Amino acid sequence: MTKRTDPLSKLIAEKGVLLADGATGTTLFAMGLTSGDSPEFWNDTKPENIRQLHQGFVDAGSDIILTNTFGGSCHRLKLHNAQDRVHELNKKGAQIAREVADAADKKVIVAGSVGPTGELLFPLGPLTMAEAQVAFVEQMKGLIDGGVDVLWIETMSSPDEIQAAAAAAQEVGMPYIVTASFDTAGKTMMGLAPNNIHSVFDGQAEKPLGVGANCGVGASDMLSSILDMTGADPEAIVVAKANCGIPEIQGENVVYTGTAELMGDYTCMAADAGATIIGGCCGTSCEHLVGMRASLDNYLKSNRGPRPTIEEIVEKIGPMINATSAANDLQPKRERKGRRRS
Repeated sequence: MTKRTDPLSKLIAEKGVLLADGATGTTLFAMGLTSGDSPEFWNDTKPENIRQLHQGFVDAGSDIILTNTFGGSCHRLKLHNAQDRVHELNKKGAQIAREVADAADKKVIVAGSVGPTGELLFPLGPLTMAEAQVAFVEQMKGLIDGGVDVLWIETMSSPDEIQAAAAAAQEVGMPYIVTASFDTAGKTMMGLAPNNIHSVFDGQAEKPLGVGANCGVGASDMLSSILDMTGADPEAIVVAKANCGIPEIQGENVVYTGTAELMGDYTCMAADAGATIIGGCCGTSCEHLVGMRASLDNYLKSNRGPRPTIEEIVEKIGPMINATSAANDLQPKRERKGRRRS
């Protein structure tokens, strides 16, 4: 195996387990972003808000911040008649995050967020894998010009689209992470199971630095997915970025039920399940991240716990929404090495 020398791999080797950031979308909505607007426009019109977003996460203890570019592909931006602004908006988003990271008093990794195109790939839809790859390359070039350390391909569902994004990352010559959203009966909407995510990259010349899960339906389900992924490949770098509890409709607002204490418990259980990078997705605020940072720091000072069972996860974190995972039956193929620092 080739030894990695990129900034993310170096930081993992130094710290063992990293804390990623929290929710971009729900945090920006709290700042006044209107539903239906493109968050990427704020990279240009309200850079101070995006700077505040990243600074808050860094101050809360994040080792990794994701750029405000999730919907920055031409296919997403065309919904706002901005398909000709792909490079500009992605570059500006990366530059803002880079400025915040470079000003921090510790090493902070800037990850270039790349979300799905929003299009169905052939034969279910008109978009071919080649066309998807072209769109991803265009977006990634803007992120690279803005100074990202790693490409962060997230909230994926289709194995074909994952392969197109992975091919794009290799075309532009950048290390990359891939996370999927396992939100449909324990699988992605397009049927990918957590324990099969590693095989999506069979035949790829350059494998991702890590794979994982983000968003989905709740922290308990996230932990089940992590058990599946680490059970299938105990040596893989695995990312867990769970929603902050379960969303509830309260009047006109969507409120996430997770507390800082719950997210702290989830952080430790994710580490025990084998995750190397742990963060939050929808609903995860800076206050939640402060609790997660404290829990992770205490965890890293103590002895690593055993892999949790589904029963232990449900007892500690809460009930699963998709109770179909086989994670509790999976055992690691061999002891994970170099993942815990006392």
